[in-house]
Amino acid sequence: MSNRHTLIARRTFLAGMNLAVGGLAVGFFSSDSLADEPTGKLSGPKPTTSSQAEENSARGLNPNVFVHVAPDGLVTIVCHRSEMGQGIRSSLPVLIADELGAEMARVKIVQADGDPVYGDQNTDGSNSVRGIYEDMRRVGATARTMLVAAAAKRWKVSPDTCEASGHVVLHRPSQRKLGFGELALEAGKLAVPKPADVKLRPKNELRNVGKPLPLLDGPAYVNGSAVFGADIRLPGMLTAVIARPPIVGAKVAKYDASRALAVPGVKRVIELPAPKAPYVFQTWGGIAVLAENTWAAMKGRAALEITWDEGENASYDSEQYRKTLSASVASPGTVLRSVGDAETALTKAARVLEAEYHVPHLSHAPMEPPVAVARVEGGTCEIWAPTQHPQAARGTAAQVLGLPPEKVTVHVTFLGGGFGRKSKADFISEVVLLAKEAGVPVRVQWTREDDIRNGYYHSVSAQRLTAGLDENGKVVAWRHRTAFPPIGSTFAPVNRPSLGDLQQGVLDLGIGVPNIRAEACEANAHVRIGWMRSVYNIFHAFSVNSFIDEIAHARSEDPRDVLLEVLGPPRVMKTVQDLGIEKLPNYGQPLEKHPVNVARLRGVIERVTELSRWSDRKKEGRALGLAAHRSFLSYVAVVASVVRNPDGKIAVDEAWIVVDAGTVINPDRVKAQMEGSIIFGTSIALYSGITMKGGAVEQSNFRDYRLARIGEAPRKIHVEIVPSEEAPGGIGEPGVPPVAPAIANAVFALTGTRVRELPIAKALKA
Repeated sequence: MSNRHTLIARRTFLAGMNLAVGGLAVGFFSSDSLADEPTGKLSGPKPTTSSQAEENSARGLNPNVFVHVAPDGLVTIVCHRSEMGQGIRSSLPVLIADELGAEMARVKIVQADGDPVYGDQNTDGSNSVRGIYEDMRRVGATARTMLVAAAAKRWKVSPDTCEASGHVVLHRPSQRKLGFGELALEAGKLAVPKPADVKLRPKNELRNVGKPLPLLDGPAYVNGSAVFGADIRLPGMLTAVIARPPIVGAKVAKYDASRALAVPGVKRVIELPAPKAPYVFQTWGGIAVLAENTWAAMKGRAALEITWDEGENASYDSEQYRKTLSASVASPGTVLRSVGDAETALTKAARVLEAEYHVPHLSHAPMEPPVAVARVEGGTCEIWAPTQHPQAARGTAAQVLGLPPEKVTVHVTFLGGGFGRKSKADFISEVVLLAKEAGVPVRVQWTREDDIRNGYYHSVSAQRLTAGLDENGKVVAWRHRTAFPPIGSTFAPVNRPSLGDLQQGVLDLGIGVPNIRAEACEANAHVRIGWMRSVYNIFHAFSVNSFIDEIAHARSEDPRDVLLEVLGPPRVMKTVQDLGIEKLPNYGQPLEKHPVNVARLRGVIERVTELSRWSDRKKEGRALGLAAHRSFLSYVAVVASVVRNPDGKIAVDEAWIVVDAGTVINPDRVKAQMEGSIIFGTSIALYSGITMKGGAVEQSNFRDYRLARIGEAPRKIHVEIVPSEEAPGGIGEPGVPPVAPAIANAVFALTGTRVRELPIAKALKA
């Protein structure tokens, strides 16, 4: 593929342009403004009049909101998902261009504003490809069909004798060619075909899909021209930092605004409304200090001397709550999965094994803390934000301001990481409320301490697993009790996991045990719980894979062989009757299309153990741990090698990861995501953990909320992608869940210490 791609400028906000696509004007990144300063002058969605529609038709072909072909041959493709380093702007547009038959050297990528015209824009749940793969192909195929129809009409031939490739339409019998630009005006006047009348290409005609692809925004990241949320500057803008309540539900009792206003540069001090449960995406409350610059705002905040009314969550204590969760899983919960009769089988088992596992709250901790800029004037609102969910941001802003959603424009900047944190719109609530109150544009800037202490946390959990073994040591009964405050508690008064929660590694656990029982146990929330990368799969994969490793060692057998035995023979589970559940949400996809495929899970296990020379580990003196997991419709297996450094500390020396994600668009990005998953999972396994004392978070920055540092990352990470023709699965999240249990199992192999609680560093110290 040519490397002469049009560079996508970060600094688009300067030269905002309007592209009429399918009746909508969409602000986009201009390739001519690479070095410009971001001013925020970017046009947002506007309704299209009938006269404008005629003008749009005259400008070329725009059959839908995603594709425009100009008379000069330039193809503009809209990326409606957020770019946070995962390379979605280098993947989805390539899929559309391949289906269209366009040359990427003549394609410009456009970043969509938040608008329901694009359908689902939430860049979360590893859904950007798997959920819309065929839809995005059809977007390109529709434009191709119209270009081919226009060429056939001009030549007076059947469209079946023509094909679109290499940015031209070719009439095969006569070898006549017409460029896309030459056909754009004529094609733009044709009726848009119905989806049923649009045929997709055979996969082997997708020239770039599955091949090594460049990261189109890479140069902008490297040279500093990419525009992130904090890069936006508007005339008259003030920067706000907020003293948020240290405890969820706490309120301001008193503060001294005069001390903050005495700091040079501070202009306003504004008290935010206290939120009411359920908290959803409301502001936290607290006091905002608005100043001419970030430093002045931070100094002003430090001078406020706030006294807090701590509220009902002030007694929340991690050590005490651990006991509460243990008591919860010690008793029966609500049965959500039942195969056979697990309780009877356990009572009759020759041997019963049981273990309890704990995982603490976790913070997303993206490199870029939350930030947003807003301007509220004349009954409209304009927002610039690194949001994963621009439509949620738009809806939240409209609700806070009491405006119709169409009066709110959300421009999506690049994101410096997200992991689910930036799909939550609380920071949008803050910025629009302050911009309205101040009467000038406002940038709300979170610090790292704000991010660690005032986030939506990954849920704390306890898992109790019980297995019944027969006289030969084979597992004949399996019971899994899980307790954690569910994400739903942030949105409604619920206190135990649902079917949708337990689909992640419990209900879709494809084990070949004749008697299975899964129970959801009670757990009340005392902080805001939010989805984080791989969500509940983190602690479910940790407990299941650790427990199977325990079973293997109790039987004095190879953990790989026991894992494969527990999974059972290769098979496909397509019905809820197969799984023994009422309903499997299955990440929003039908079981018929994305069944629980034990053969694929076995396949990644067999391959990763082959790559890591698993069978030779004892002969070579290596301590290896194995884990595997299905999540977001993909299958991943990990082997981790653990060593003891000269200083006596445990370190992850090497890691192997094999992923079967079905059809892959961009293998380079898949490899990068798997490498990132190893680092992310290593951090969770070894160091990360949010603890509470007196209702408040005890950690504040990377010195006490530890991530794996460069010297602590695996020396080598080996990634293999399984070639597949299956429907695409997720990529961003599935690599994370098996990492922690693989490391924990390796630690046991090295030290003989069984890790049942994360982080491992805490467990080893204890």
